[in-house]
Amino acid sequence: MPRRLSPTTSAHLLLLAVVVVWGATFVLVKDALRDVSPLLFNLLRMSLAFIALAVVNHRQLRHIDHYALRSGLLVGIFLAVGYQFQTAGLARTTAAKSAFITGLVVVLVPLFTAVPALRSPNTPAPRWTTAIGAILAFVGLFFLTTPTGTSWQTLFVSVGTGDILTLGCAVAFAAHLLSLAHTSTKVPAGQLATLQIGVAALIMATTLPIGGRPYVVYTPRLLVALVVTSLLATAAAFTIQSWAQQHLPPTHTAILLTLEPVFACLTSFLVLHERLGRRSLSGAALILIGIGFTELIPSGRSVSTYPI
Repeated sequence: MPRRLSPTTSAHLLLLAVVVVWGATFVLVKDALRDVSPLLFNLLRMSLAFIALAVVNHRQLRHIDHYALRSGLLVGIFLAVGYQFQTAGLARTTAAKSAFITGLVVVLVPLFTAVPALRSPNTPAPRWTTAIGAILAFVGLFFLTTPTGTSWQTLFVSVGTGDILTLGCAVAFAAHLLSLAHTSTKVPAGQLATLQIGVAALIMATTLPIGGRPYVVYTPRLLVALVVTSLLATAAAFTIQSWAQQHLPPTHTAILLTLEPVFACLTSFLVLHERLGRRSLSGAALILIGIGFTELIPSGRSVSTYPI
């Protein structure tokens, strides 16, 4: 009989699968946005994910208290803002750039914890490596988002709208993770996951007119993107992530997480034939090094992960 995989091995493989899916979704969503307006895509994706989680967690949802509702509202707001910025930005930039800029959340979370009020009780203050990682990552962001020959006078004009929106997404996802750190230990995982996605869906329905007149053409690529992003990249990924991190040390989770923009870049090259120039590749490398400084060198600290 074949030997059963240990929980640690299973956690590595499952979390790696989640990272691959998250990386591939940048390309799937970029391609699907030919057939649907960005904010309508988010609404459809989040609504399907909420239905799936509500079915799976229906027993836990019978015992929701006021604290769980408030927590779901807070976390769901930041989650919705992050997705709205990310998808709107993805429609205006490349999938690879979107992935690397979104990856800055791994640097932003420990950077924000320098403010004592934003730290959860079990979160230590950031170390000196956080500052180095932040500097490297933001220098990389400069190279990634600005064309060759950009002067200081035209710096902000040369950065694309999609890149700015995606940076806003990274800030919102960082706030999402910080709010999760304060609430996740007091609310059952099934309740919090379902509530935050339900709140995000409601906010997306409310803010839908901001993106202009919504449109949709139901094509095979759009349907595939909706199924993958709602069921795999959101509903299943939230569940797998919560379980896997119980069996993995922080450094292992960090290494897997830094692979997400790499998978996104490879997928965008293979599927959409997007290429990063030498300058952009240098910026992407600096962002990865900055993430490594922030997450891999400090030991004994829980790693920040984020949904895509």
